[in-house]
Amino acid sequence: MPQTLERFDVRQLRRARTVWERMRERAIAGTPATPEEPDEAANAETYRAMDLALRVGELLLASGEATENVSEAMRGLSVAYGLPRSEATVTFTSISLSCVPTDGAPPATGERTVRRRLPDYDRLAATHRLVQDAAIGLVDLDSAFDRLREIKRARPPYPALLITLSLPLISASASVLAGGGALVAVVAFLATLLADRTGAYLARRGIAEFFQLAVGAAIGSLLAVLVIAAGLPVVASAVVTGSIMALLPGRPLVAAVQDGISGAYVSSAARLLEVFFIVAALVSGVGLTVYGAVHLGLPLRVEDLPTSLASFGPLQVLAAVAISVAFAISLAAPLKALPTAAIGGGAIWVVYSALRTVDVMPILSAGIAAALIGFAAHLMAARHRAPAMAYTVPLIAPLLPGTPLYRGLLQISHNSLNTGLVSLFTALATAFALAAGIALAGEVVRARNRGGIVGTSPRRRPAARRTRGY
Repeated sequence: MPQTLERFDVRQLRRARTVWERMRERAIAGTPATPEEPDEAANAETYRAMDLALRVGELLLASGEATENVSEAMRGLSVAYGLPRSEATVTFTSISLSCVPTDGAPPATGERTVRRRLPDYDRLAATHRLVQDAAIGLVDLDSAFDRLREIKRARPPYPALLITLSLPLISASASVLAGGGALVAVVAFLATLLADRTGAYLARRGIAEFFQLAVGAAIGSLLAVLVIAAGLPVVASAVVTGSIMALLPGRPLVAAVQDGISGAYVSSAARLLEVFFIVAALVSGVGLTVYGAVHLGLPLRVEDLPTSLASFGPLQVLAAVAISVAFAISLAAPLKALPTAAIGGGAIWVVYSALRTVDVMPILSAGIAAALIGFAAHLMAARHRAPAMAYTVPLIAPLLPGTPLYRGLLQISHNSLNTGLVSLFTALATAFALAAGIALAGEVVRARNRGGIVGTSPRRRPAARRTRGY
């Protein structure tokens, strides 16, 4: 690294000295000190720098990064590689970059569309390191392209089998957290594994993701119904809750709230619409199964659901830790983020349980716990020069509202429409409280730091402009 920095500094100093000498000669001769006239090589370098910024932005957006951080990264690359008066526009599915030369040449504009989004936080962290190194002058353009190709070709940090089993592990741990035992955990594990593999098969056949999620949720709840019909002594609600927890959209919800707070309202609305369709798919799959089971006379009763999940028991804390770690693995988070996920998952459950024991309402308890533990996670992310989402998103997994969502569906199936809608609203409000708590922690850490991901001035942040609503 020192040798690379030395070569890069020498080359940049020589180039700057040459430009300065030419400007000085023109000033002595009485000619205006204008920049060097562009040539074909300079235009080619401009197009290559634009291509790099667009590819980096596409990779960040496809890996699950928030819109504001994608725009900030693209602006950092534009400044690092000398793109004149560049503007980056990022939406939910597309990004564009334009630059206007200072010599009156036609402006250049490029655009890329994100057609396939796959959350991969390890790749996200590697891309952020590339942007940071480029912003401080450690990587030239050719080396940046080489590193970007390596990032795209890199394998996930975990074996494929472990990533496949991460969702079933979330379900098994969540079922224990919901009051189930070993048999319930096994049933929830098998149900989610079958649902996930069925969804993968439907994806290969070209079926839309909405129906993949609906079928997966229906399979999880159907297996619970079949276990009840077979007369096995299990808590059916824990099985269904575990299956729902593995599919709840915690990641896009956090990104949606962050986009809304940062002023990217178009992307925020699109992400919220994505969350709505995911929840609608879960409601459709579980609701149809539960409705059919209730009208067939199977003993699915609202009274069997746990009224409060707050408990300091070691088994519950261990289950919360397992949920967070499994969630981090499913998102391909970096290995350095796993200890934070483990400690943070247990800590957020303990804080939430402590607040519930003093009669703080569940929604407020979830938001406070997410803000407190999320603050520590944001600090860890800053320490490791990694994107915050890789450290904060897995923390909220133990508090995702699987039980209120199932309770609402069960109440609606028993013709208690008003009560069921209240339960569904409680589930949605709890999820928003978790996302808002994480976002609040990020704002506090941002105020504590001097700059953003590439060292930009906090005062120039678009979300910080005082518009007073106008």
